[in-house]
Amino acid sequence: MPRRSALMLAVAARCSALVPRARPLRPLTTLAESAAPAEERRERVLSGVQPTGTLHLGNYLGAIRQWVQFQDDYDSFFCVVDLHAITAPHNPKLLQQETLDAAALYIAAGIDPEKSPIFVQSHVTAHAELCWLLNCMTPINWLERMIQYKEKKQKQGENVGVGLFDYPVLMAADILLYQAGLVPVGEDQRQHLELTRDIARRFHDLYCKRKKRVFREPKALIVKEGARVMSLTDGRAKMSKSAELDNSRINLNDDPATIARKIKKCKSDEFTGLEWDNPERPEATNLLNIYQAVTGMERDAILAEVGDLSWGGFKPRLADAVVAHLEPIQLKYAEVSADKAYLSGVLKSGAERADETATRTLDAAKAAMGFAPRF
Repeated sequence: MPRRSALMLAVAARCSALVPRARPLRPLTTLAESAAPAEERRERVLSGVQPTGTLHLGNYLGAIRQWVQFQDDYDSFFCVVDLHAITAPHNPKLLQQETLDAAALYIAAGIDPEKSPIFVQSHVTAHAELCWLLNCMTPINWLERMIQYKEKKQKQGENVGVGLFDYPVLMAADILLYQAGLVPVGEDQRQHLELTRDIARRFHDLYCKRKKRVFREPKALIVKEGARVMSLTDGRAKMSKSAELDNSRINLNDDPATIARKIKKCKSDEFTGLEWDNPERPEATNLLNIYQAVTGMERDAILAEVGDLSWGGFKPRLADAVVAHLEPIQLKYAEVSADKAYLSGVLKSGAERADETATRTLDAAKAAMGFAPRF
């Protein structure tokens, strides 16, 4: 890291409590070794992000950081959803490395694979198999009304694939396989979660009238505070991996100089001072939200500190705060990525633990539908 200013050192001290401390890598126990007396069942949570593209600050602040907190409160499964990633055009030469990078960032952000399985979606074949079973009983008109499909279809044009249309059914299979009671989703994913509930109910109506129900109907777990990080080039658009302009986002692996440059060039306005929640100033709200998220300060304290600053005075403070917050994550990510044996062990163990749960649900679904068991 380059030599840092006194301001950056002060910000780093303030931020250090918000980021998990790096711990030495350790080998994972096997399934047999980790067996323990059954405890009272905690609510189960399933979470995942697509690996294509580089994970950015919005992915971290809006999702992954909350997952770290979930580990102590819920029975959590964390997945790199590579099957979802191929519903849009992707580069097959990059997908494998992007998948490994995403898993390494999960660990670097503070997810403990001893507590919570981390696995790759395609490594658990029950996801694809249950998706097919659900496809055969999900009405087409349910999928035709999905808003995200309509929006993404416009972008992909004539070459849009069936996978994009079927994306919500695969998402339903992901959730239902693990009997998840809660699913962390943004507002833009609520419709998909409602479809999952509808699919579960239809399955039970068709195949479980006089039998025990196969699936648990999930509920949304929505993190409202800091859940939406907006683009650096448009305060009304969500920060996105798929945006053409790299300057619109802060990637988790951006170096300090790149972060400072992006924030310096990010869109601002002509108003004097800084304020929250002015509909005419979406960029001010977005950058203040980011500052709050990476420093942990209350709104009143932030406004007392920076409310009277110009953009030229605030942007360097924001850049220093983001750099200080991401530094331990980047160091841990470099350590995990370099230890390929450890990372592959994490994913192998995670897939085994996930497969145990997923296969149990899949077998129950097949039995309810009348499939002959394997002999």
